[in-house]
Amino acid sequence: MKFKQIAVLLCALLIQQGTYAQRDFSDSEVTKLVLLGTGNPNPSPEQSGCALAIVVNDVPYVVDFGPGLIRMAAALSPRYGGNIEGLDVKNIKRAFLTHLHSDHTTGYPDLILTPWVMGRDEPLEVYGPTGIKEMTDHILEAYREDIGYRLYGTEPANDVGWRVNCHEILKEGLFYQDEHIKAEAFRVPHGTWPNAWGFRFTTPDKVIVISGDSAPSENIIEYASGADILVHEVYSAAGYEKKSESWKSYHAAHHT
Repeated sequence: MKFKQIAVLLCALLIQQGTYAQRDFSDSEVTKLVLLGTGNPNPSPEQSGCALAIVVNDVPYVVDFGPGLIRMAAALSPRYGGNIEGLDVKNIKRAFLTHLHSDHTTGYPDLILTPWVMGRDEPLEVYGPTGIKEMTDHILEAYREDIGYRLYGTEPANDVGWRVNCHEILKEGLFYQDEHIKAEAFRVPHGTWPNAWGFRFTTPDKVIVISGDSAPSENIIEYASGADILVHEVYSAAGYEKKSESWKSYHAAHHT
Protein backbone atom coordinates (compact mmCIF):
# COMPACT_ATOMS: atom_id res chain seq x y z
CA MET A 1 0.00 0.00 0.00
CA LYS A 2 1.17 3.52 -0.77
CA PHE A 3 1.06 6.52 1.52
CA LYS A 4 1.14 10.10 0.28
CA GLN A 5 4.06 11.26 2.38
CA ILE A 6 5.38 9.20 5.27
CA ALA A 7 4.79 6.04 7.24
CA VAL A 8 6.07 6.24 10.79
CA LEU A 9 6.73 2.94 12.53
CA LEU A 10 6.53 3.21 16.30
CA CYS A 11 7.41 0.50 18.72
CA ALA A 12 4.75 0.10 21.36
CA LEU A 13 6.89 -2.93 22.19
CA LEU A 14 10.66 -3.53 22.29
CA ILE A 15 11.85 -0.43 20.39
CA GLN A 16 15.05 0.90 21.90
CA GLN A 17 15.61 4.28 20.23
CA GLY A 18 14.39 7.02 22.56
CA THR A 19 15.09 9.64 19.89
CA TYR A 20 11.61 9.09 18.39
CA ALA A 21 9.89 10.62 21.40
CA GLN A 22 8.89 14.29 21.47
CA ARG A 23 9.21 14.92 17.75
CA ASP A 24 6.76 16.62 15.42
CA PHE A 25 6.43 14.35 12.37
CA SER A 26 4.19 16.63 10.32
CA ASP A 27 5.41 19.24 7.83
CA SER A 28 2.15 21.15 8.21
CA GLU A 29 1.50 24.44 9.95
CA VAL A 30 -2.09 23.32 10.52
CA THR A 31 -1.62 19.74 11.75
CA LYS A 32 1.19 18.56 14.00
CA LEU A 33 1.82 14.96 15.03
CA VAL A 34 3.84 14.76 18.24
CA LEU A 35 5.13 11.51 19.70
CA LEU A 36 5.00 12.03 23.45
CA GLY A 37 6.27 8.55 24.27
CA THR A 38 7.23 5.36 22.43
CA GLY A 39 7.76 3.10 25.41
CA ASN A 40 6.43 -0.32 26.31
CA PRO A 41 5.81 -2.13 29.62
CA ASN A 42 9.57 -2.33 30.21
CA PRO A 43 10.65 0.63 32.42
CA SER A 44 13.17 2.05 29.96
CA PRO A 45 14.73 5.28 31.28
CA GLU A 46 15.15 6.44 27.67
CA GLN A 47 11.44 6.45 26.78
CA SER A 48 8.21 7.76 28.13
CA GLY A 49 5.06 5.65 27.94
CA CYS A 50 2.81 5.18 24.90
CA ALA A 51 1.21 8.48 23.97
CA LEU A 52 0.97 10.90 21.08
CA ALA A 53 -0.78 14.15 20.32
CA ILE A 54 -2.34 15.43 17.13
CA VAL A 55 -2.47 19.22 17.33
CA VAL A 56 -4.74 20.95 14.81
CA ASN A 57 -4.82 24.75 14.75
CA ASP A 58 -3.33 24.62 18.27
CA VAL A 59 -6.08 22.32 19.55
CA PRO A 60 -4.60 19.10 21.02
CA TYR A 61 -6.04 15.61 20.76
CA VAL A 62 -4.19 12.99 22.83
CA VAL A 63 -4.07 9.30 21.91
CA ASP A 64 -3.20 6.82 24.68
CA PHE A 65 -2.21 7.67 28.23
CA GLY A 66 1.16 6.06 28.96
CA PRO A 67 3.19 7.21 31.97
CA GLY A 68 4.80 10.62 31.58
CA LEU A 69 2.57 12.01 28.83
CA ILE A 70 1.66 15.24 30.65
CA ARG A 71 5.27 16.15 31.39
CA MET A 72 6.31 15.30 27.84
CA ALA A 73 3.53 17.53 26.52
CA ALA A 74 4.51 20.32 28.92
CA ALA A 75 8.13 20.14 27.75
CA LEU A 76 6.99 21.13 24.25
CA SER A 77 4.82 24.03 25.43
CA PRO A 78 6.05 27.63 25.56
CA ARG A 79 5.85 27.65 29.36
CA TYR A 80 8.76 25.19 29.47
CA GLY A 81 10.71 26.36 26.43
CA GLY A 82 8.83 24.58 23.64
CA ASN A 83 6.99 26.08 20.68
CA ILE A 84 3.65 24.24 20.52
CA GLU A 85 1.06 26.43 22.20
CA GLY A 86 -1.58 23.71 22.00
CA LEU A 87 0.44 21.50 24.36
CA ASP A 88 0.06 23.88 27.28
CA VAL A 89 -1.45 21.17 29.46
CA LYS A 90 -4.52 23.15 30.48
CA ASN A 91 -5.51 22.99 26.80
CA ILE A 92 -5.75 19.17 26.79
CA LYS A 93 -9.48 18.53 26.73
CA ARG A 94 -9.97 15.65 24.24
CA ALA A 95 -8.38 12.21 24.55
CA PHE A 96 -8.69 8.85 22.81
CA LEU A 97 -7.70 5.42 24.13
CA THR A 98 -6.91 2.39 21.97
CA HIS A 99 -7.22 -0.26 24.70
CA LEU A 100 -7.01 -0.75 28.46
CA HIS A 101 -3.53 -2.27 28.93
CA SER A 102 -1.62 -0.67 31.81
CA ASP A 103 1.23 0.70 29.67
CA HIS A 104 -1.38 2.74 27.79
CA THR A 105 -3.31 3.96 30.86
CA THR A 106 -1.04 4.54 33.87
CA GLY A 107 -0.79 8.20 32.88
CA TYR A 108 -4.56 8.57 32.97
CA PRO A 109 -4.80 10.05 36.50
CA ASP A 110 -2.21 12.64 35.47
CA LEU A 111 -4.24 13.44 32.34
CA ILE A 112 -7.35 13.97 34.46
CA LEU A 113 -5.87 15.94 37.33
CA THR A 114 -2.78 17.93 36.31
CA PRO A 115 -4.39 19.94 33.49
CA TRP A 116 -7.18 20.81 35.94
CA VAL A 117 -4.66 21.97 38.56
CA MET A 118 -3.03 24.05 35.83
CA GLY A 119 -6.33 25.71 34.91
CA ARG A 120 -8.43 23.49 32.66
CA ASP A 121 -11.95 24.75 33.21
CA GLU A 122 -14.12 22.23 31.39
CA PRO A 123 -14.52 18.45 31.70
CA LEU A 124 -12.09 16.13 29.94
CA GLU A 125 -13.82 14.31 27.09
CA VAL A 126 -12.49 10.75 26.77
CA TYR A 127 -13.29 8.23 24.04
CA GLY A 128 -12.23 4.62 24.43
CA PRO A 129 -13.15 0.95 24.68
CA THR A 130 -15.78 -0.59 26.90
CA GLY A 131 -14.45 -0.37 30.45
CA ILE A 132 -13.06 3.17 30.22
CA LYS A 133 -15.98 4.56 32.23
CA GLU A 134 -15.47 2.05 35.03
CA MET A 135 -11.72 2.78 35.07
CA THR A 136 -12.45 6.52 35.22
CA ASP A 137 -14.89 6.12 38.09
CA HIS A 138 -12.31 4.17 40.10
CA ILE A 139 -9.60 6.78 39.45
CA LEU A 140 -11.86 9.63 40.58
CA GLU A 141 -12.81 7.68 43.69
CA ALA A 142 -9.14 7.00 44.45
CA TYR A 143 -8.38 10.73 44.26
CA ARG A 144 -11.56 11.87 46.01
CA GLU A 145 -9.68 13.27 49.01
CA ASP A 146 -7.22 15.17 46.82
CA ILE A 147 -9.99 16.63 44.68
CA GLY A 148 -11.97 17.65 47.74
CA TYR A 149 -8.97 19.29 49.39
CA ARG A 150 -8.23 21.35 46.27
CA LEU A 151 -11.87 22.36 45.90
CA TYR A 152 -12.66 23.21 49.51
CA GLY A 153 -9.29 24.29 50.86
CA THR A 154 -7.46 27.54 50.13
CA GLU A 155 -6.25 26.52 46.66
CA PRO A 156 -8.01 28.47 43.88
CA ALA A 157 -9.52 25.57 41.92
CA ASN A 158 -12.60 25.32 39.71
CA ASP A 159 -15.19 22.58 40.18
CA VAL A 160 -15.31 21.57 36.51
CA GLY A 161 -11.88 20.71 35.13
CA TRP A 162 -11.43 17.50 37.17
CA ARG A 163 -14.59 16.00 35.78
CA VAL A 164 -14.58 13.46 32.92
CA ASN A 165 -17.20 12.68 30.31
CA CYS A 166 -16.59 9.13 29.08
CA HIS A 167 -17.73 7.89 25.69
CA GLU A 168 -17.34 4.15 25.09
CA ILE A 169 -16.72 3.15 21.47
CA LEU A 170 -19.01 0.26 20.58
CA LYS A 171 -18.64 -0.11 16.82
CA GLU A 172 -16.40 0.74 13.90
CA GLY A 173 -16.77 3.99 12.00
CA LEU A 174 -17.09 7.69 12.74
CA PHE A 175 -17.37 8.38 16.48
CA TYR A 176 -16.14 11.96 16.91
CA GLN A 177 -16.09 15.12 14.82
CA ASP A 178 -15.57 18.83 15.40
CA GLU A 179 -14.41 21.78 13.30
CA HIS A 180 -10.77 20.57 13.40
CA ILE A 181 -10.81 16.79 13.22
CA LYS A 182 -12.82 13.70 12.33
CA ALA A 183 -12.13 10.43 14.17
CA GLU A 184 -12.99 6.93 12.98
CA ALA A 185 -12.43 3.71 14.94
CA PHE A 186 -11.60 0.26 13.59
CA ARG A 187 -11.02 -3.02 15.38
CA VAL A 188 -7.53 -4.48 15.64
CA PRO A 189 -6.44 -7.95 16.79
CA HIS A 190 -4.57 -7.62 20.08
CA GLY A 191 -4.62 -11.04 21.65
CA THR A 192 -8.03 -11.78 23.13
CA TRP A 193 -8.96 -8.20 23.96
CA PRO A 194 -12.59 -7.89 22.79
CA ASN A 195 -12.28 -4.13 22.27
CA ALA A 196 -8.90 -2.99 20.96
CA TRP A 197 -9.12 -0.09 18.55
CA GLY A 198 -7.10 1.70 15.91
CA PHE A 199 -8.00 5.22 14.82
CA ARG A 200 -8.10 7.17 11.56
CA PHE A 201 -7.99 10.94 12.03
CA THR A 202 -8.82 13.39 9.25
CA THR A 203 -7.80 17.04 9.68
CA PRO A 204 -8.07 19.90 7.16
CA ASP A 205 -4.79 18.84 5.52
CA LYS A 206 -3.73 15.41 6.82
CA VAL A 207 -5.00 11.89 7.33
CA ILE A 208 -3.24 10.15 10.24
CA VAL A 209 -3.84 6.51 11.13
CA ILE A 210 -2.90 5.03 14.52
CA SER A 211 -2.66 1.24 14.70
CA GLY A 212 -2.70 0.89 18.46
CA ASP A 213 -1.24 -2.40 19.63
CA SER A 214 -2.06 -4.97 16.97
CA ALA A 215 -1.02 -8.19 15.33
CA PRO A 216 -0.87 -7.96 11.50
CA SER A 217 -4.28 -6.79 10.37
CA GLU A 218 -6.12 -6.40 7.08
CA ASN A 219 -8.31 -3.84 8.82
CA ILE A 220 -5.31 -1.58 9.34
CA ILE A 221 -4.42 -1.88 5.66
CA GLU A 222 -7.97 -0.89 4.72
CA TYR A 223 -8.22 2.09 7.06
CA ALA A 224 -4.66 3.27 6.28
CA SER A 225 -5.30 3.39 2.55
CA GLY A 226 -4.58 6.89 1.30
CA ALA A 227 -3.26 8.12 4.64
CA ASP A 228 -0.50 10.71 4.89
CA ILE A 229 0.96 9.19 8.06
CA LEU A 230 0.67 5.73 9.58
CA VAL A 231 1.82 5.33 13.18
CA HIS A 232 2.25 1.61 13.73
CA GLU A 233 3.69 -0.44 16.56
CA VAL A 234 6.43 -2.96 15.82
CA TYR A 235 8.64 -5.33 17.76
CA SER A 236 12.26 -6.15 17.06
CA ALA A 237 12.87 -9.38 15.14
CA ALA A 238 16.26 -9.72 16.84
CA GLY A 239 14.66 -9.30 20.25
CA TYR A 240 11.90 -11.74 19.33
CA GLU A 241 14.41 -14.48 18.57
CA LYS A 242 15.85 -14.19 22.07
CA LYS A 243 12.48 -14.76 23.74
CA SER A 244 11.18 -17.98 25.22
CA GLU A 245 8.62 -19.92 23.19
CA SER A 246 5.80 -18.72 25.44
CA TRP A 247 6.79 -15.08 24.91
CA LYS A 248 7.12 -15.66 21.16
CA SER A 249 3.59 -17.00 21.10
CA TYR A 250 2.35 -13.99 23.08
CA HIS A 251 4.07 -11.46 20.80
CA ALA A 252 2.81 -13.13 17.64
CA ALA A 253 -0.79 -12.92 18.86
CA HIS A 254 -0.57 -9.37 20.17
CA HIS A 255 1.93 -7.39 18.09
CA THR A 256 3.47 -6.88 14.67
